[in-house]
Amino acid sequence: MANLITINKAVKNFKTLIDNSIKEGGNKSKTAIIRSSKPILNIHEAVKVQLIENGVNKELIYPPLNSRTPELKLAGFLKQKDQDVCVTPNDEEETVEILSIGLLNGKEDKFGEKFTKKTLTINVRSQISSIQKNFDTLYERTISEAQNLHERCPEMVLGEVYMIAVPEYDDKAFAKKKSEFKTINAKLVEKYIKSFQAITNRVDISKNFYQYEATCLLIVDFSKKTPKIYNSTAELIADKLLPTDTKIKYEGLEWSNFSKKLIKAYETRFGTGILSWYFLIKKASISSLLESDFKNEISSVVNSGIVNRSIKFFW
Repeated sequence: MANLITINKAVKNFKTLIDNSIKEGGNKSKTAIIRSSKPILNIHEAVKVQLIENGVNKELIYPPLNSRTPELKLAGFLKQKDQDVCVTPNDEEETVEILSIGLLNGKEDKFGEKFTKKTLTINVRSQISSIQKNFDTLYERTISEAQNLHERCPEMVLGEVYMIAVPEYDDKAFAKKKSEFKTINAKLVEKYIKSFQAITNRVDISKNFYQYEATCLLIVDFSKKTPKIYNSTAELIADKLLPTDTKIKYEGLEWSNFSKKLIKAYETRFGTGILSWYFLIKKASISSLLESDFKNEISSVVNSGIVNRSIKFFW
Protein backbone atom coordinates (compact mmCIF):
# COMPACT_ATOMS: atom_id res chain seq x y z
CA MET A 1 0.00 0.00 0.00
CA ALA A 2 1.35 3.38 -0.99
CA ASN A 3 1.80 6.39 1.31
CA LEU A 4 1.51 4.47 4.58
CA ILE A 5 3.42 6.05 7.44
CA THR A 6 6.50 4.30 8.81
CA ILE A 7 7.50 4.48 12.46
CA ASN A 8 10.52 6.61 11.48
CA LYS A 9 8.27 9.11 9.72
CA ALA A 10 5.84 9.03 12.64
CA VAL A 11 8.45 10.00 15.23
CA LYS A 12 9.83 12.65 12.86
CA ASN A 13 6.37 14.18 12.55
CA PHE A 14 5.99 13.96 16.33
CA LYS A 15 9.25 15.86 16.85
CA THR A 16 8.34 18.53 14.28
CA LEU A 17 4.98 19.25 15.92
CA ILE A 18 6.48 19.41 19.43
CA ASP A 19 9.49 21.52 18.48
CA ASN A 20 7.44 23.96 16.41
CA SER A 21 4.96 24.42 19.24
CA ILE A 22 7.76 25.14 21.73
CA LYS A 23 9.31 27.67 19.36
CA GLU A 24 5.99 29.41 18.76
CA GLY A 25 4.64 29.61 22.31
CA GLY A 26 6.80 27.82 24.83
CA ASN A 27 5.23 25.55 27.43
CA LYS A 28 1.67 26.78 26.80
CA SER A 29 1.79 25.86 23.11
CA LYS A 30 3.57 22.58 23.84
CA THR A 31 0.85 21.61 26.30
CA ALA A 32 -1.85 22.58 23.81
CA ILE A 33 -0.41 20.50 20.97
CA ILE A 34 -0.06 17.47 23.25
CA ARG A 35 -3.65 17.83 24.45
CA SER A 36 -4.80 18.01 20.83
CA SER A 37 -3.32 14.48 20.37
CA LYS A 38 -1.88 15.52 16.99
CA PRO A 39 1.68 14.35 17.77
CA ILE A 40 0.74 10.96 19.24
CA LEU A 41 -1.76 10.23 16.46
CA ASN A 42 1.27 9.71 14.20
CA ILE A 43 2.26 6.76 16.38
CA HIS A 44 -1.32 5.46 16.25
CA GLU A 45 -1.11 5.41 12.46
CA ALA A 46 2.23 3.62 12.49
CA VAL A 47 0.69 0.95 14.73
CA LYS A 48 -2.17 0.44 12.25
CA VAL A 49 0.30 0.17 9.37
CA GLN A 50 2.41 -2.39 11.18
CA LEU A 51 -0.70 -4.48 11.86
CA ILE A 52 -1.63 -4.41 8.17
CA GLU A 53 1.92 -5.33 7.17
CA ASN A 54 1.56 -8.39 9.40
CA GLY A 55 -1.62 -9.61 7.72
CA VAL A 56 -4.43 -7.77 9.51
CA ASN A 57 -7.36 -6.76 7.30
CA LYS A 58 -7.46 -2.96 7.30
CA GLU A 59 -11.27 -2.98 7.22
CA LEU A 60 -11.29 -4.45 10.73
CA ILE A 61 -9.17 -1.66 12.26
CA TYR A 62 -10.78 1.09 14.35
CA PRO A 63 -10.34 3.98 13.99
CA PRO A 64 -9.67 3.36 10.28
CA LEU A 65 -6.38 4.33 8.66
CA ASN A 66 -5.77 8.10 8.66
CA SER A 67 -8.72 8.75 10.95
CA ARG A 68 -9.01 9.45 14.67
CA THR A 69 -12.64 8.32 14.88
CA PRO A 70 -14.53 6.22 15.68
CA GLU A 71 -12.71 4.78 18.67
CA LEU A 72 -14.34 1.75 20.25
CA LYS A 73 -15.52 2.36 23.82
CA LEU A 74 -14.99 -1.04 25.39
CA ALA A 75 -16.28 -2.06 28.80
CA GLY A 76 -14.04 -3.63 31.38
CA PHE A 77 -14.81 -4.46 35.00
CA LEU A 78 -14.43 -0.95 36.40
CA LYS A 79 -15.00 1.41 33.49
CA GLN A 80 -15.74 1.92 29.81
CA LYS A 81 -12.98 3.63 27.86
CA ASP A 82 -12.24 4.63 24.28
CA GLN A 83 -9.39 2.46 22.97
CA ASP A 84 -6.66 3.93 20.78
CA VAL A 85 -6.46 1.13 18.19
CA CYS A 86 -8.69 -1.94 17.91
CA VAL A 87 -8.91 -4.86 15.49
CA THR A 88 -12.39 -6.37 15.55
CA PRO A 89 -13.05 -10.09 14.97
CA ASN A 90 -14.54 -11.15 11.65
CA ASP A 91 -16.56 -13.98 13.23
CA GLU A 92 -18.47 -12.11 15.95
CA GLU A 93 -21.15 -9.41 15.88
CA GLU A 94 -21.82 -6.70 18.42
CA THR A 95 -24.52 -7.66 20.92
CA VAL A 96 -25.95 -5.08 23.29
CA GLU A 97 -25.66 -6.15 26.92
CA ILE A 98 -26.64 -4.53 30.19
CA LEU A 99 -23.76 -4.99 32.59
CA SER A 100 -24.59 -6.51 35.96
CA ILE A 101 -21.37 -6.49 37.96
CA GLY A 102 -18.77 -4.02 39.23
CA LEU A 103 -19.00 -0.27 39.00
CA LEU A 104 -20.70 -0.56 35.60
CA ASN A 105 -23.73 -2.37 36.99
CA GLY A 106 -26.75 -1.22 34.95
CA LYS A 107 -24.68 0.38 32.18
CA GLU A 108 -25.19 -0.54 28.53
CA ASP A 109 -22.38 -2.24 26.63
CA LYS A 110 -23.06 -1.89 22.91
CA PHE A 111 -20.52 -4.56 21.95
CA GLY A 112 -21.09 -7.38 24.40
CA GLU A 113 -18.62 -9.67 26.14
CA LYS A 114 -18.08 -12.16 23.28
CA PHE A 115 -17.23 -9.41 20.81
CA THR A 116 -15.10 -7.51 23.33
CA LYS A 117 -12.96 -10.46 24.36
CA LYS A 118 -12.02 -11.17 20.72
CA THR A 119 -11.19 -7.54 19.91
CA LEU A 120 -7.44 -7.03 19.79
CA THR A 121 -6.82 -3.78 21.63
CA ILE A 122 -3.78 -1.48 21.68
CA ASN A 123 -3.18 1.68 23.66
CA VAL A 124 -0.50 4.23 22.81
CA ARG A 125 1.14 6.67 25.23
CA SER A 126 4.17 8.94 25.35
CA GLN A 127 6.27 10.78 27.88
CA ILE A 128 8.83 13.33 26.67
CA SER A 129 9.61 15.31 29.85
CA SER A 130 9.43 14.85 33.63
CA ILE A 131 10.00 11.16 32.98
CA GLN A 132 11.28 10.43 36.49
CA LYS A 133 8.77 12.67 38.25
CA ASN A 134 5.71 11.11 36.60
CA PHE A 135 6.89 7.50 36.46
CA ASP A 136 4.85 6.01 39.30
CA THR A 137 1.57 7.65 38.27
CA LEU A 138 1.87 6.74 34.60
CA TYR A 139 3.09 3.20 35.26
CA GLU A 140 0.19 2.55 37.62
CA ARG A 141 -2.20 3.90 34.97
CA THR A 142 -0.70 1.56 32.37
CA ILE A 143 -1.20 -1.42 34.66
CA SER A 144 -4.75 -0.43 35.57
CA GLU A 145 -5.86 -0.32 31.91
CA ALA A 146 -4.89 -3.96 31.41
CA GLN A 147 -6.35 -4.97 34.77
CA ASN A 148 -9.70 -3.36 33.92
CA LEU A 149 -10.17 -5.24 30.63
CA HIS A 150 -8.66 -8.57 31.68
CA GLU A 151 -10.77 -8.65 34.84
CA ARG A 152 -13.89 -8.86 32.65
CA CYS A 153 -12.37 -10.67 29.66
CA PRO A 154 -9.34 -12.75 30.75
CA GLU A 155 -8.81 -14.08 27.20
CA MET A 156 -8.54 -10.59 25.68
CA VAL A 157 -5.31 -9.80 23.81
CA LEU A 158 -3.92 -6.40 24.77
CA GLY A 159 -0.96 -4.40 23.49
CA GLU A 160 0.76 -1.28 24.77
CA VAL A 161 3.07 1.11 22.91
CA TYR A 162 4.79 3.46 25.35
CA MET A 163 7.19 6.00 23.85
CA ILE A 164 9.76 7.82 25.96
CA ALA A 165 12.19 10.55 24.95
CA VAL A 166 15.77 9.73 25.94
CA PRO A 167 17.33 12.14 26.65
CA GLU A 168 14.15 13.81 27.86
CA TYR A 169 13.12 17.34 26.94
CA ASP A 170 14.22 19.95 29.51
CA ASP A 171 10.96 21.46 30.75
CA LYS A 172 12.82 24.50 32.14
CA ALA A 173 13.81 25.47 28.59
CA PHE A 174 10.18 25.66 27.44
CA ALA A 175 9.87 29.09 29.05
CA LYS A 176 12.66 30.29 26.73
CA LYS A 177 10.82 28.76 23.75
CA LYS A 178 13.70 26.37 23.16
CA SER A 179 13.92 22.62 22.64
CA GLU A 180 16.73 21.53 24.91
CA PHE A 181 17.47 18.20 26.53
CA LYS A 182 18.59 16.99 29.93
CA THR A 183 21.65 14.86 30.60
CA ILE A 184 20.97 11.20 29.92
CA ASN A 185 20.07 9.20 33.01
CA ALA A 186 21.06 5.62 32.17
CA LYS A 187 19.69 4.25 35.44
CA LEU A 188 16.30 5.73 34.62
CA VAL A 189 16.28 4.02 31.20
CA GLU A 190 17.20 0.79 32.95
CA LYS A 191 14.26 1.29 35.34
CA TYR A 192 11.82 1.76 32.45
CA ILE A 193 13.02 -1.35 30.64
CA LYS A 194 12.86 -3.46 33.79
CA SER A 195 9.37 -2.18 34.57
CA PHE A 196 7.93 -2.85 31.13
CA GLN A 197 9.54 -6.28 30.90
CA ALA A 198 7.53 -7.08 34.03
CA ILE A 199 4.18 -6.41 32.35
CA THR A 200 4.64 -8.01 28.93
CA ASN A 201 4.27 -11.49 27.40
CA ARG A 202 1.15 -12.55 29.31
CA VAL A 203 0.34 -16.19 28.48
CA ASP A 204 -1.79 -17.64 31.29
CA ILE A 205 -5.31 -16.24 31.00
CA SER A 206 -6.15 -17.23 34.58
CA LYS A 207 -3.82 -14.70 36.22
CA ASN A 208 -1.59 -11.64 35.79
CA PHE A 209 -4.46 -9.45 34.61
CA TYR A 210 -2.15 -6.40 34.96
CA GLN A 211 0.07 -7.67 32.14
CA TYR A 212 -0.17 -7.16 28.39
CA GLU A 213 0.18 -9.84 25.75
CA ALA A 214 2.77 -7.62 24.03
CA THR A 215 4.40 -4.33 24.98
CA CYS A 216 6.64 -1.97 23.02
CA LEU A 217 8.76 0.49 24.99
CA LEU A 218 9.65 2.83 22.14
CA ILE A 219 12.86 4.59 23.15
CA VAL A 220 13.56 7.62 20.94
CA ASP A 221 16.36 10.20 20.93
CA PHE A 222 14.60 13.42 19.86
CA SER A 223 17.71 15.52 20.40
CA LYS A 224 18.97 14.45 16.98
CA LYS A 225 17.79 16.23 13.81
CA THR A 226 16.40 12.90 12.64
CA PRO A 227 15.06 11.11 15.74
CA LYS A 228 16.77 7.82 16.49
CA ILE A 229 14.73 4.77 17.46
CA TYR A 230 16.58 2.16 19.51
CA ASN A 231 16.20 -1.52 18.67
CA SER A 232 18.62 -3.42 20.91
CA THR A 233 20.45 -3.49 24.21
CA ALA A 234 23.76 -3.12 22.36
CA GLU A 235 22.61 0.13 20.72
CA LEU A 236 21.48 1.56 24.04
CA ILE A 237 24.80 0.70 25.69
CA ALA A 238 26.79 2.10 22.77
CA ASP A 239 25.04 5.48 23.10
CA LYS A 240 25.37 5.43 26.91
CA LEU A 241 21.62 5.13 27.44
CA LEU A 242 22.29 2.01 29.51
CA PRO A 243 25.19 1.29 31.88
CA THR A 244 27.87 -0.93 30.37
CA ASP A 245 27.44 -3.42 33.20
CA THR A 246 23.64 -3.61 32.93
CA LYS A 247 21.93 -6.94 33.48
CA ILE A 248 18.75 -5.69 31.83
CA LYS A 249 17.81 -6.78 28.29
CA TYR A 250 15.77 -4.51 26.05
CA GLU A 251 14.96 -7.28 23.56
CA GLY A 252 11.29 -8.19 23.66
CA LEU A 253 10.18 -4.56 23.93
CA GLU A 254 11.40 -3.40 20.51
CA TRP A 255 9.07 -1.94 17.89
CA SER A 256 9.94 -4.28 15.03
CA ASN A 257 8.30 -7.39 16.54
CA PHE A 258 5.41 -5.76 18.39
CA SER A 259 2.53 -6.63 16.03
CA LYS A 260 3.94 -10.08 15.25
CA LYS A 261 3.90 -10.96 18.95
CA LEU A 262 0.37 -9.63 19.41
CA ILE A 263 -1.00 -11.53 16.42
CA LYS A 264 0.77 -14.72 17.47
CA ALA A 265 -0.76 -14.44 20.96
CA TYR A 266 -4.18 -13.80 19.42
CA GLU A 267 -4.01 -16.76 17.03
CA THR A 268 -2.80 -19.06 19.79
CA ARG A 269 -5.80 -18.06 21.88
CA PHE A 270 -8.56 -17.80 19.27
CA GLY A 271 -7.31 -19.44 16.05
CA THR A 272 -6.07 -18.15 12.71
CA GLY A 273 -7.81 -15.89 10.24
CA ILE A 274 -10.15 -13.98 12.54
CA LEU A 275 -8.26 -10.72 11.95
CA SER A 276 -7.48 -11.29 8.27
CA TRP A 277 -8.66 -12.68 4.91
CA TYR A 278 -7.31 -16.11 5.78
CA PHE A 279 -10.52 -17.12 7.53
CA LEU A 280 -12.47 -16.86 4.27
CA ILE A 281 -9.74 -18.18 2.01
CA LYS A 282 -9.15 -21.25 4.16
CA LYS A 283 -12.84 -22.15 4.14
CA ALA A 284 -13.00 -21.75 0.37
CA SER A 285 -9.92 -23.90 -0.37
CA ILE A 286 -9.15 -21.37 -3.08
CA SER A 287 -6.20 -23.28 -4.48
CA SER A 288 -8.46 -26.09 -5.67
CA LEU A 289 -11.61 -24.20 -6.62
CA LEU A 290 -12.68 -22.35 -9.74
CA GLU A 291 -13.70 -18.72 -9.28
CA SER A 292 -17.42 -19.55 -9.46
CA ASP A 293 -17.04 -22.33 -6.92
CA PHE A 294 -15.12 -19.96 -4.68
CA LYS A 295 -17.95 -17.43 -4.75
CA ASN A 296 -20.47 -20.17 -4.02
CA GLU A 297 -18.39 -21.36 -1.09
CA ILE A 298 -18.20 -17.82 0.33
CA SER A 299 -21.97 -17.53 -0.01
CA SER A 300 -22.47 -20.78 1.84
CA VAL A 301 -20.25 -19.50 4.67
CA VAL A 302 -22.41 -16.38 4.95
CA ASN A 303 -25.67 -18.31 4.72
CA SER A 304 -24.53 -20.73 7.39
CA GLY A 305 -24.65 -17.89 9.90
CA ILE A 306 -20.96 -17.04 10.10
CA VAL A 307 -21.02 -13.28 9.61
CA ASN A 308 -17.73 -11.94 8.33
CA ARG A 309 -17.21 -8.19 8.67
CA SER A 310 -14.84 -8.06 5.73
CA ILE A 311 -17.14 -9.62 3.12
CA LYS A 312 -18.40 -6.32 1.71
CA PHE A 313 -14.87 -5.10 1.19
CA PHE A 314 -13.87 -8.48 -0.23
CA TRP A 315 -16.52 -8.37 -2.95
